[in-house]
Amino acid sequence: MSEASQRPEARSPRGFVDRRARDLAAEREILTRVSAVYERYGFEALDTGAFEYADALGKFLPDADRPNEGVFALQDDDEQWMALRYDLTAPLARFVAQTWETLPKPFRRYAFGPVWRNEKPGPGRFREFVQCDADTVGSSRPEADAEIIAMAAEGLGAAGLPTGGYVVKINNRKLLNGLLATAGVSSEGQKLAVLRAVDKLDRLGADGVRLLLGEGRKDESGAFTKGAGLDAKAAEAVLAFTAAGAASRSETLDAIARVIGGSAEGDEGLAELARIDAALKGLGVGADQAVFDPSVVRGLEYYTGAVFEAELLLQTTDDKGEPVRFGSVGGGGRYDDLVARFTGERTPATGFSFGVSRLASALRAAGRNLGREVRGPVVVIAFSQDDMGEYFKLVGELRAAGIPAEVYLGASGMKAQMKYADRRLSPAAIMLGGDEVAAGTVTVKDLDLGRELSAGVTDNAAWRAERPGQQTIPRAELIPALRRILEA
Repeated sequence: MSEASQRPEARSPRGFVDRRARDLAAEREILTRVSAVYERYGFEALDTGAFEYADALGKFLPDADRPNEGVFALQDDDEQWMALRYDLTAPLARFVAQTWETLPKPFRRYAFGPVWRNEKPGPGRFREFVQCDADTVGSSRPEADAEIIAMAAEGLGAAGLPTGGYVVKINNRKLLNGLLATAGVSSEGQKLAVLRAVDKLDRLGADGVRLLLGEGRKDESGAFTKGAGLDAKAAEAVLAFTAAGAASRSETLDAIARVIGGSAEGDEGLAELARIDAALKGLGVGADQAVFDPSVVRGLEYYTGAVFEAELLLQTTDDKGEPVRFGSVGGGGRYDDLVARFTGERTPATGFSFGVSRLASALRAAGRNLGREVRGPVVVIAFSQDDMGEYFKLVGELRAAGIPAEVYLGASGMKAQMKYADRRLSPAAIMLGGDEVAAGTVTVKDLDLGRELSAGVTDNAAWRAERPGQQTIPRAELIPALRRILEA
């Protein structure tokens, strides 16, 4: 076997992506901005480990000897199975159960970091991605849900979405439960079938969902999906419920009340939404940021009360300029049963989560400038090995002044070095030859100006006329000259 045939192929595992500086800068900026909002609301940062014991995760795990479906798992040396976390909520539930006696109650925390899912990858569906969560554990008040919603809206705005560019849609599981109870639906399986049918409303429309609420639906390929088995009256009641959204939150509550028929659980859900509405009004969150939408059912089989979903409203296009719909960029709700997996006692909790990479992609697709360009360092051209000490002395001065800088350490000539600096999006290149060293001067080439001129930029002509593309100046004037280039 030849040496070449034994070499591994350079390839990324499916569902894992390499990210360069632009993407990382955008994500870091989102996290910095959103974290500042969460901390203003009094939420504490928390970081849990990447691995959890597999039995503590629960959500994806089947009854199998090797719990590696849905998660990436391995066996520790004590034969206990550990798995990479698939979200940030399951680790929070474990942490709260483990440390409950020492925590301030309610416990308000936010967290961000990578999560991993052992699922089939596809377009926009990765096996590793970064999430950002905020949760309140220990409060059953609907006002805790309202604060999470308000914080989510403000966080999305801080991340770069303008008012009108997003909306948080809010529903409550108890409303649909009350409606289904009135219709005589009691089994969890039938409830879940109704939820799955309603979740397809955007894609199939009312007629398609009507079929799925009844006996079932045959798609274009001829494949048949069994329906929820509701009678015609119950199916129409569900559709009327999903269409009850109105211009204002209070009008939507009135419309829902007319549909759900006064069931005890439904009335409880309405009362909770009314309290959320009052708190949101107090927090200054209007209908342009948060609305009640009965058609939102995402995750309702998991949530126990309020549920919310953040939808992107901005016009977005892909790399080819074609329109693309992002839809949801985050979601959450009330989940009062998760901590009980460990303690046996119901512990109220509510939270919101968004995918950082997805939000960064949505912002970029909407033409927002967040993380669009990452500036390279000032590059000091290396002419001679004999002057290498001077080059490093110079970059040391620049770094001490807070200006990113590097000495070119390749083996190429000056032309290639200038091309390197341009590819790094360096603002300037510094030339320090023997004559400059002797004279105490440096030559500065303004690469930003060169890029503007080559791109045919015609505005701000007066500024360009006063800005030399290349100048030789006393070394003592270098830092102020570079600052002018950087600020420009």
